[in-house]
Amino acid sequence: MAHAYTPGLRVTKETDIVKSRILPLKGKVLKKVGDLVNRNDIVAETNLPGNVSIINVVNQLGITAKEIEEFMLKKPGDPVEKGEVIAETKSYFKFLRTRVLAPSTGSIESISDVTGQVLMREPPLPVNIKAFIDGKVQSVIENEGVEVETIATYIQGIFGIGGETSGELVFLAATPQEVLDPKKINDSLAGKVVVGGSFASSEAIKAAIKHKLAGLIVGGIRDADLRDLLGYDLGVAITGHEDLGITVLLTEGFGEIAIAERTFRTLKEREGEIASISGATQIRAGVIRPEIIIPYKAGHVVQRLTHVEEELGMQVGDQIRVIRKPYFGRIGTVKSLPSGLQVVESETKVRVLEVEFADGVTAIIPRANIELIEE
Repeated sequence: MAHAYTPGLRVTKETDIVKSRILPLKGKVLKKVGDLVNRNDIVAETNLPGNVSIINVVNQLGITAKEIEEFMLKKPGDPVEKGEVIAETKSYFKFLRTRVLAPSTGSIESISDVTGQVLMREPPLPVNIKAFIDGKVQSVIENEGVEVETIATYIQGIFGIGGETSGELVFLAATPQEVLDPKKINDSLAGKVVVGGSFASSEAIKAAIKHKLAGLIVGGIRDADLRDLLGYDLGVAITGHEDLGITVLLTEGFGEIAIAERTFRTLKEREGEIASISGATQIRAGVIRPEIIIPYKAGHVVQRLTHVEEELGMQVGDQIRVIRKPYFGRIGTVKSLPSGLQVVESETKVRVLEVEFADGVTAIIPRANIELIEE
């Protein structure tokens, strides 16, 4: 049977998920293999070194670098409070003394009799890594983190902004084509992950932020609205670090595009459950997709299990999504996979496939312009 390997978009009702939860630098792992964890449980922690301030003591006191030790009131390792005197000149009259004050709270890192400078470090910044999903610790990476395993519904999106969050999955859209009405968003949705249909305007997203929604899942938004919300153009940057107070996940792309029927149906079946979502996206090498993970409760009986790590070949009959114009966003079925190269509109020779859309229209499309919707 003809088949081809192509980037896949996962829409899976029931699959085995393993998520790595790793610290940015070595620290302490708080869980062990076999532990059951909640999405909000801290599984590992560490401290990032605080910022360093350079204080030019000799300039402020009018002394030489070799004399600095004589005038210091603090030594390396000593804690200091913001505004505390760390060095001063000597004088019988206090009002004639010149003083150097600590610019922030922290500790003295070093004192140099070569440069005449004092390095002061602010307090360490605690970093906690949460489990993100409900599940079981499958393995522990010593001093670095854990891998958490769960059985869940797993759906990948096209694009997202905002980091990891979670909340009860709620629908404001009755159909995949419905446009999100900002007037439907209120305080009762605070902390929830809302499915909003085909499109969310800038007004709708701002309303979602105002009412403290945890996440918003829609088919698409306008790129101009994205620039308006962020205040800058994203370009090809990795997303996921935006501080908007909400995570927004697009299942289809930019513009008003109905959520794929299978995606909408799969989400609808899990309405009322807790969904963990991430908007992190990287388009280029090392592709990262935004994702929706809805774990099943402990004791769930597995009906049909697949694995996210599987690399499946595309075959006739498979569902695909077109990711470039002129059929951008449309979902169809692979009708045939011609083996030879064909000349396309750009006059280049490429591998193609024949796609049949739901309305019966067929089209020849370069394989590079589609992605497989994998179960």
